[in-house]
Amino acid sequence: MDASQEAHAGHGSHTDHSGHETLFRKRFWVSLLLSIPVLLYSGMLQQMLGFSMPSFPGSQFIEPVFAVIVFFYGGIPFLEMALPELRRRQPGMMTLISLAIIVALIYSLAALFLPGQMPFFWELVTLIDIMLLGHWIEMRSIRQASGALDELAKLLPDEAERIPPSGEVEIVAVADLQVGDLVLVRPGTSIPADGEVAEGESAVDESMITGESKPVEKTTGSKVVAGTVNGDGSLRVRITATDESTALAGIMRMVAEAQASKSQTQLLADKAAGWLFYIALGSALITGILWTIAQGFNVEVIERIATVLVIACPHALGLAIPLVIAITTATGAKNGILVRNRLALEDARKVNIVIFDKTGTLTRGDFRVTDIRVTAGWEEDHALALAAAVEGDSEHSIARGIRESAREKVLELPRIEGFEAIKGRGVKASWEGKTVHIGGPRMLEILGIELPADVAEFEASASAEGQTVINLVVDDQLAAGFALGDTLRPESKQAVKKLKDMGIEVALLTGDSTPVAASVASHLGLTHYFAEVLPEHKDEKVSQLQAEGKYVAMVGDGVNDAPALARADLGIAIGSGTDVAVQSADVILIDSNPMDVVGVIELSKASYRKMVQNLIWATAYNLVAIPLAAGALSGWGLVLSPAAGALLMSLSTVIVAINAQLLRRTRLSN
Repeated sequence: MDASQEAHAGHGSHTDHSGHETLFRKRFWVSLLLSIPVLLYSGMLQQMLGFSMPSFPGSQFIEPVFAVIVFFYGGIPFLEMALPELRRRQPGMMTLISLAIIVALIYSLAALFLPGQMPFFWELVTLIDIMLLGHWIEMRSIRQASGALDELAKLLPDEAERIPPSGEVEIVAVADLQVGDLVLVRPGTSIPADGEVAEGESAVDESMITGESKPVEKTTGSKVVAGTVNGDGSLRVRITATDESTALAGIMRMVAEAQASKSQTQLLADKAAGWLFYIALGSALITGILWTIAQGFNVEVIERIATVLVIACPHALGLAIPLVIAITTATGAKNGILVRNRLALEDARKVNIVIFDKTGTLTRGDFRVTDIRVTAGWEEDHALALAAAVEGDSEHSIARGIRESAREKVLELPRIEGFEAIKGRGVKASWEGKTVHIGGPRMLEILGIELPADVAEFEASASAEGQTVINLVVDDQLAAGFALGDTLRPESKQAVKKLKDMGIEVALLTGDSTPVAASVASHLGLTHYFAEVLPEHKDEKVSQLQAEGKYVAMVGDGVNDAPALARADLGIAIGSGTDVAVQSADVILIDSNPMDVVGVIELSKASYRKMVQNLIWATAYNLVAIPLAAGALSGWGLVLSPAAGALLMSLSTVIVAINAQLLRRTRLSN
């Protein structure tokens, strides 16, 4: 397959744009360079601009020779891309461009042998150049990576530590694991395949699969999933599923299916070009018939027909959409919005429901201390500072949440000694000669401590909202209880309100428990939420809403959101989320700011307005130029010459370019 065939294949599918940007960029610059001699030796341009070029033997062939080279190098890809349009009987931009450049070439070559006729060579090369430029801009703006499945696969380790009957650990490739194998999963490493814990205790981070923000405690008999990350305990896992049977492989299949099912939107420019194609052919036919009836078939009739067909494809139409796309992309990036799929962004104005994932999207995605209950003799800041100091050497997510909460309050931490992690229970250390313990209910059981009524009530209330409660014990006396939860981003409430004000429905979709979902929804003023939803069900929820006629935007950040992001009409990924979510989305919010979801919709509406305006400007030219070129006003002595047609075409292009630039003045909510 040659370069032009490759472009044809990619353009027809609108799916594989890799290499197309390079193709059109290279052909544009080469064709532009080859067009310079054509322009300089164009008799029409020399006459219009009042200059002349040196004449020498063979100089009369410079214009046609270079024009033919430009046609075959830069123009042939458009002809090949027009073939699918003709096969579908749906002429569009490629058909219109092909018609114009073929007619321009044939007429111009014929004009070399016809007395008194001016060829269109310079029109031919500039039309090809501008169309190549437009497609280069378009390919650059819509270029998107298709690495979602690769990113999913990266969650799996390449190797695993298998424990054979001999008991000596051996390193094997994950692909070599079999159902029934026993593997060692060390602290901080990824689980290589689905399995069941045969020995050990640990907390496993499953947020990338289930969406649950809290690490899940695993003991003997617990199920574990490939790709999830082990905490600070050591596990021996009996493999129950490998390769295509794992939960992660199932998610990968759903992402692939969802991406394949995404419908394509036909460009407005293609529709306009299709209309112009039929208008041009009809006008040329009528022109030929009427002029032949009036004065017989002669060279002037041929000139009229050729002029109509050539100017029917305005340069501005080829730039009307790509210019807006390029400026939309730049404006979005300036506002923290990275556009990967401009077709989805183009239709974002139609969104009537936005579904937000909770963890890492509306919330920070990590723990913070949300409330503290202290006993007599203790102050909240003092208790938090001591807890942060004791947890200073722990890498557990709860410990990080306590440390971050103390850091945000700029607390001075006391000095502690003798840190020790108590597996599955908590931690302990020494402080000013006193023994300090931090942990949950299991630690309290070991220490034989019962919670006072007010602290017990505090714990019950926090647990009902899905928060984790740990306790600070000093010399076997309860000092404080800390409630930790995944806190809302500061902009989340404002984003929800703004979307509602725009008449857009907002819903919460999460793998977290119902109490957690209800609490978040209440804080945000949401009445619609879906809790305890597994990845495959997230995908189904989007499909169900689409079946109801909703135009769905999905906002998420995790692997568990990838199928839903790919399935949604508009997939929006939080930039701080996983690579998989980013690769599955149409738009990425670089700043992880939920308010940018509002900005995406505003940008889509502004971009669409400019597209429509530019198409009107680009096609309005034809409403004037085609009748004049056909000689509709010849009775009054007004006939559009090729030179005058070129000036009108240039004016239309300038207006479109200026109008597109005005899009840069758009102010988005943030």
